[in-house]
This record gives sequence, structure tokens and C-alpha cells, in this order.
Amino acid sequence: MSFKDKNILVIGGSSGIGHQLISTLQSNGANIYTASRNKAADWHDEVNYLQMDVLENVNDLAPFLPDTLHGLVYSVGSINLKPFTRLIEADLIRDFQLNVIGAAMVIQQALKPLKATGAASIVLISSVAARTGMGFHTSISAAKAGLEGFAVALAAELSGQSIRVNVVAPSLTDTPLSANLLSSEEKRQASAKRHPIGRFGTASDISSAITFLLSEQSSWITGQVIAVDGGMGSLRTNL
Repeated sequence: MSFKDKNILVIGGSSGIGHQLISTLQSNGANIYTASRNKAADWHDEVNYLQMDVLENVNDLAPFLPDTLHGLVYSVGSINLKPFTRLIEADLIRDFQLNVIGAAMVIQQALKPLKATGAASIVLISSVAARTGMGFHTSISAAKAGLEGFAVALAAELSGQSIRVNVVAPSLTDTPLSANLLSSEEKRQASAKRHPIGRFGTASDISSAITFLLSEQSSWITGQVIAVDGGMGSLRTNL
């Protein structure tokens, strides 16, 4: 898939899925704009970087962006796993701010250059936990379910302006964010066995799906939540 002369914004590209996505898109010719709290040491010099925390202030984003923007990926999230009885109001608020409000504020800042292309794509990242009941996931599941509802409504609203909005919903993926869940060989084997396909995900698995949704090959796909989860959300193989 060629992204030659395409401008793509990745929010949260310094590690994990976003980092892999930037590498994939650059290898296919994309011009990368990225905003995150930290800068990755191995980014190519051509990466346009803005230091930004989505929980604080995103107003510097609009002047940082080019006149046209062909794609936007919000690769920011959290894994806040606690028993329900230990959740406090701040946990729920932070997860919602990071996953939903942050995405909304970023998209507002980027709407003008997205509209200017005449055919743009927004991709958000949810979780298998938004639709599959899992213990200790109440806060993050609520936030990700909110993100999915937001995305579908936004897809309807922006469809007349040729801006597509889709969501990728992964299961457990081997990234720095999930390091504690995969911190031993025993945990890694147990996590792999929980997935019908027999393994947990990689950053490349998720970035490949995102790349497709950014590309012209997916130009008739919008308003969808696409599971990239090794079958976790829909298959039961150990009955």
C-alpha cells in the first residue's frame, strides 16, 4: 500500500502500536506528523514531532499540522485493571479523559486539514474488553465502549465530508503498555492459550489493520469496529 505524498498524524507514536505504525507508514512513503509526551530515539529525521500531553493542552496541535491531512490515528490508551471495589472516581475520570475526551479534542484540532483532503481516514483504538466481559476491566471497558459509540456517531456526522471513522479493537498485545501482563514466561504462555488462535497479539498485527483502514483500499469502510483479537471476542474453542 502506497502512502506517497500522504500526510498522516499519529497521536502517541513513541512506543508500542503507534511506534510500529509510524515505521510501517514511513516505509510506504507517508509524511509523518506525531504528537506525544516523549520522542522516540529511533525515529527518522523526517518525522515531524510535537511534544504534547492529551490530558493537558492540545491547542498547539492545529498550528503544527500541514494544510492537508489524509489520516489520523489516536494511539493513546491505558490498561487500568482493578477490582471494582477498589476503583475511585479519579480512575474512571482519567480513563474516560484519556480514551474519549482526548480523542475528541485531537480530532477537533485536526478537522480543518482532514476536510481539506476530500477523502480522509480517522482510526481509533478500542479493546476487546469493550464488548467482552472481563473481570477487573470495568473502568477501561466503560471508556473503550464510550470511544466506540463516539466513533460510530462521528462517522455518521463526517460521512458527508468524505471523512471515514473506524475503530480497531485488539486483545492483549505485546507492547510496553501491557508489559506487566506478559512479564514472565508463565504469564506469556497463559495469555497465548486464552486466545483461540494460540498466541497474543503483536504491534505489527494491529498496525497492519490500521494501515489498511488508512489506505485507499478501505475507501468504502466507515463506522466499523474491527476486532483484531485472535478470536478472543467471538470464538470459544475449549467447550
